[in-house]
Amino acid sequence: MDTISFEKQVADLQRRVAKLEAALGTGAERVTAVRDKKHSPKEFLIEKVAKADTQKVLALAYYLEQFDDMSSFNVSDIEAVFRLAKEKVPSNINDAVNKNIARGFMQESKEKKDGKKAWELTATGERQVEGELNK
Repeated sequence: MDTISFEKQVADLQRRVAKLEAALGTGAERVTAVRDKKHSPKEFLIEKVAKADTQKVLALAYYLEQFDDMSSFNVSDIEAVFRLAKEKVPSNINDAVNKNIARGFMQESKEKKDGKKAWELTATGERQVEGELNK
């Protein structure tokens, strides 16, 4: 096989592959679509090493901020995400939040949410979930 016909065949194959990718979406686009698929709260907790209520509250608060795009959250939000994760709701969420505040992982939000006190994660709290709570 001479070099010219080989190059022509390669060019033809490249055009055919480009057409197929355009019709089906490239592999990179499909991988991105899979990565963009939303985690459930339960999946997120399974990925974390969160045993104590304070750790679970911290992890699920991170989930609310990162995956549900909440800038702040209140006790009702935390209760709801615990239920979505099929986890036992802590008997005293405020205590778990206050312990996370004392550790520098959370802070009170400047504004209330739905008439209730609201909180947000600190940068330290985000790093805690992304680092220490990873398996």
